[in-house]
Amino acid sequence: MTWDITGMAALANIGASPREIFAALCAGRESRTPLKAFDPARYRAGYAYEIDDRPEGGGDIPHRATRWLTTVIRQAIADAGLEEDLSHIPVLVGTTMREQRSLELWWREDAQVTLGELHFGTALKAAFHASATYTFANACSATLYALGMATDMIELGMADTVVVAGTDAATESGFGTLDRVQNDIPDALRPFDTTHKGMLMGEGAAAVVVQRAGTGRGPVHARVRGVSMNCDARHATAPDPDGITRAVLDAHRRAGVGARDIDLVMLHGSGTPLNDATESSVLHRIFHGAGPGPRMTAIKAMTGHTLGGSGLLSLVTAVLAIQEGTVPPIWGLTDPIPEAAGLDLVRGSPRSGGLSLAQIDAFGFAGINAVAIVEAAP
Repeated sequence: MTWDITGMAALANIGASPREIFAALCAGRESRTPLKAFDPARYRAGYAYEIDDRPEGGGDIPHRATRWLTTVIRQAIADAGLEEDLSHIPVLVGTTMREQRSLELWWREDAQVTLGELHFGTALKAAFHASATYTFANACSATLYALGMATDMIELGMADTVVVAGTDAATESGFGTLDRVQNDIPDALRPFDTTHKGMLMGEGAAAVVVQRAGTGRGPVHARVRGVSMNCDARHATAPDPDGITRAVLDAHRRAGVGARDIDLVMLHGSGTPLNDATESSVLHRIFHGAGPGPRMTAIKAMTGHTLGGSGLLSLVTAVLAIQEGTVPPIWGLTDPIPEAAGLDLVRGSPRSGGLSLAQIDAFGFAGINAVAIVEAAP
């Protein structure tokens, strides 16, 4: 069974639409900025990949994650040719921090925030009359988890159309935690490069409309062939190669494809030495002997780690790469780590060529893994 992606939307620090983001990724330019959300004097890290929508004069404002969420959902359903009435359409939201930043501002008496405003469902009901909203806080894999559940809902006859979205704004508690637990402090996120030192936060949101194949009103952007998910729970932070391997192979099984069929891999690419080495080693094993192997890229080098929404943002990028026949490079990758030897990492400039099948990786803390397979629209 396959599922149609009929609507897409995304925003990040490098663009306010999927095509703006894709064009920026292909152009390849430095996108990190000095930290604005919090007092940089408190932290070792001085950079982030923030969306520039705060008022002039400094200071932070609440509800940014919710505002981005409603924006991308509105754009995605318009792209799918749907009305702004989601009273009978489930909305699945993946996130890591939810509206934690708003709570931090309330705690410091910098903003007035009610309990209802901390729940995405409140805003979605007000904006779209959405009555069935579900939030999944599954770390970095949250939106691909939500995508997997959306395909399950359609396959089980619970819905013909599901909106899947993700959003996260940088939080001071999250930023501070990373600042303390990472041994080295990065001044940029450089996945798979020998200079990588760790991850830096990004901000953004993405949404797709998923429909039972053949039931949409407009063009189909791409089709979902399969989604796998697991939680190996091997370690609180360290990735488990066996758990990741199981997730990738299960995605291939669900999609009915083999390693030789994959043309593109959207890498998780968090920029942390252990995660980059583990992902590289797993993919080397899986694709070894599978012909020339797929082209591989990672977008966090320009968007930062957008947390719960990162998987869906990579998926939207994969769809555009398939449509355009172009793979954006991994920004800043000049000296790949030894574990990545033999992998076809796209670097320097975009790579052109036919693409029909893409694998999207998302691997979170505590072994929360999800992998999606998407194919070109028929």
